[in-house]
Amino acid sequence: MESSLKKELTFCRLLGFCQIRLLTRALQPPGNWSKHITTHTLWLKHVARPLSAFAHPYYIHCAVLFRACASSALLNHLNWNPTCLSSVPLPAHGSEHMKFTMATTINQVRSSLSKMFKSERYSPFTLQSDGESHVEVKLSDDIDVHAPSEQAGQPGGSPSYRPRPKRNYHNVCYLALGILFIFIIGYLIGYVSHRSPLQEPIPCDPEQEEGVAKEAVVEYSLSWTNIISMLAQRLTPDAFNSRLSGVEQTDHTAGSTGDNILGNHVLESFKSLEMEPWTDMHYVQLQTPNSEKPNRVLIGQDEVCRPKGYLAYSATGKAKGKAVYGNYGSQEDLALLQTLKVELNGTVILLRASGQISLAQQVANVAALGVSAVLIYPEHKNQTTELYGHVHLGSGDPYTPGFPSFNHTQFPPTQSSGLPNVLAQSITAQAAVKILKRIGGPDSPPSFKGKLDDVKYTLGGAGSEDVTVEVNNVLQDTEIHNVFGVIKGFIEPDRYVVLGAQRDAWGPGYAKATVGTTLLLELARAVSEMVHIDGFRPRRSLVFASWSAGEYGSVGATEWLEGYLSSLDRRAITYISLDGVVTGNYAVSASASPLLYSLLERTMKEVKNPIGFGESGKSLYDQVSGVNFERAVFKPMQMEDCAYPFLAFSGIPSLSFRFVSQEVYPHYGTSFDNKEYLGFATAHHLSSIATGAGLVAGQLALRLVHDHVLRLDVQRYRKVLTQSVVNINQRLKQVTRDGSAEGLSARWLIMALGSYSRAATDLNTELLNTDLTDTLACHNINDRIMRVEHNLLSPYVSPKEVPFRHLLFGRGSHTLAALLEGEDREALRTQLALATWTLQGCANALSGDVWDRDNQI
Repeated sequence: MESSLKKELTFCRLLGFCQIRLLTRALQPPGNWSKHITTHTLWLKHVARPLSAFAHPYYIHCAVLFRACASSALLNHLNWNPTCLSSVPLPAHGSEHMKFTMATTINQVRSSLSKMFKSERYSPFTLQSDGESHVEVKLSDDIDVHAPSEQAGQPGGSPSYRPRPKRNYHNVCYLALGILFIFIIGYLIGYVSHRSPLQEPIPCDPEQEEGVAKEAVVEYSLSWTNIISMLAQRLTPDAFNSRLSGVEQTDHTAGSTGDNILGNHVLESFKSLEMEPWTDMHYVQLQTPNSEKPNRVLIGQDEVCRPKGYLAYSATGKAKGKAVYGNYGSQEDLALLQTLKVELNGTVILLRASGQISLAQQVANVAALGVSAVLIYPEHKNQTTELYGHVHLGSGDPYTPGFPSFNHTQFPPTQSSGLPNVLAQSITAQAAVKILKRIGGPDSPPSFKGKLDDVKYTLGGAGSEDVTVEVNNVLQDTEIHNVFGVIKGFIEPDRYVVLGAQRDAWGPGYAKATVGTTLLLELARAVSEMVHIDGFRPRRSLVFASWSAGEYGSVGATEWLEGYLSSLDRRAITYISLDGVVTGNYAVSASASPLLYSLLERTMKEVKNPIGFGESGKSLYDQVSGVNFERAVFKPMQMEDCAYPFLAFSGIPSLSFRFVSQEVYPHYGTSFDNKEYLGFATAHHLSSIATGAGLVAGQLALRLVHDHVLRLDVQRYRKVLTQSVVNINQRLKQVTRDGSAEGLSARWLIMALGSYSRAATDLNTELLNTDLTDTLACHNINDRIMRVEHNLLSPYVSPKEVPFRHLLFGRGSHTLAALLEGEDREALRTQLALATWTLQGCANALSGDVWDRDNQI
């Protein structure tokens, strides 16, 4: 097809060239006309006729029209009769029609040109060809060549005779230039209008071609308003309730039969949605109670209890010491005890559980002060409620830190630095009352007063009775399975957003795991139907993950990150956690990377508030409008949050959010985390609130896989980093003034912050000037945005020794927070240098190419 069109264009060009040549010859003396007419006839015979054998009539017709225009001056000179066209070579197809068209066109052109130049009428003539290589010029029949030169009443000869007017060579030149200009314009128009047929067609069967065309039309007709409307139509309270009943399990602890049944249910659900599901198997060490030798607590010689609940990853053995009551065991509580001269070293400290601080953090805080054992009880109305949890200050399998727990893998024997070296055991509120009544000591401060009846809260100490704690937990190698499904993107399938939910729980785990798993499956169904039925075409992929062993410290999720870290940190755009997404009906609380602050704020403006049931039409954002959004919504991300290892260990922007009540949900880790008590906490609007949570998570994910440029706000990090650097600068000025750290300065750290700020500003400017339909340009910008979080991981510490390497959200001496606590001058100098270069490296990567970097250090 392409070669045929090229030949046709060549034919048109040759015709045009011939007309210009003939026109030039026409300006020569009349004696040479016959010679050149004969030459032109030969050209028609030997060039035009062969070309016409393959030229399309449409192109011949166009060429003839140009030929007519170009030859009009010659026709006027030769007095040609356009009615006789037998000598013009035309293609076989449509020759009669072409002759008629040529005659009509030539008459129109002659008439127009005659009027233009006000020339005299010329006698027509006829070209006749005998099929050979000559041409005869014959006058028309109505003119007598032998007539006398003059007739009566007309001196000077025949009335049909007119003296040949003087030729105006200037007008002829102008005409020639005009015809040339018209020919060039026509040629360009024809070239541009016929470029697309030159493209090679893609062979495909008719059904596939029709389907692709239909999908393309649907894709481009979907606006963001259409997309969120489709999600809202498919994600409903009724659908949530229907799914919830199939997910409920009374016992689904990690690795148990109930956990595996639920995992298979998730797998089959993904299969039914054609999400190409797969599983990820790990062999981890989980600590469980010893069925033959239960844990015990004694006061004096009296056994207080043999609790069924336990705290996984506690040290094992027996410990004895004076009893002390320490409230929640926070840093503030322990500082107050030290102020009151309460000795903690070698004691057994009694704490009440709190949703404000994790069990692992409570144990770590008091272990640092030398206690020998920790007892933790839940302040529950039912005083016989058992408490379950873990005390590993970290995530993942603590016996393979930094490495994945795949089968048959061999690593040197090691354990996490976050494992406690003290005994830790949970007890019931009933057992706590027995101890509190016998520990004596001074009265506790007002903030230490709890909710237990008939108890005088005293601090205990040196005068209290001895308490003995015996922990006999055992480690078990356990096989766990993470389950995944994917909805692949249509343009950048190798970039994906991960939505995840913990599947296992101690007890019913309604708020902890059941609601989140239900929402995970409902979101997968809704988005899958949007793709297969509604024609939604996400640019990037969506991965749905069901984690096991979440109750032991996000073990399943962390092992997956450890196994595939080298690819995940470059391809995973964001992690959105659905764990504990509904615990109340008062407000929305969130923990996230600053990169996601703006996106969550925008999403809350688009989602209607499921909490204010009498305020229809208002958004979730309206509830916090008029106040500082960040301060009202965002809270620091805790280590027990499943999103934490994604952020602090892998450098993937992460977010978790939840609908909460004014009081902390008190049923985590107990048998009361069930449908009934969660219903009370949500005022019996669980399905509506869960649907609202699903819309928030769904819109967050869809924004990130739909838009050309990722909605991750690099400017929000500047504010957080600036506040940390200001605090460090003030601290260094203070210690320098005291003389303890002379010569230390935050100057270079401030310059690194400046580099980041300029890089963020330049990126935003570049975004404003970027064509969003340019896939390569958008891909380059998105790569730079995605690297921000990862480049805030310190490259100067070992993932094995310090797994949470994030400069802001990690834990260890490499963090900016550690610069506010250190006292040793040389250690501070080293910490400051490492923090500076980590931040500068992040700024360099955000700048883009090496020649665009703004490094002033």
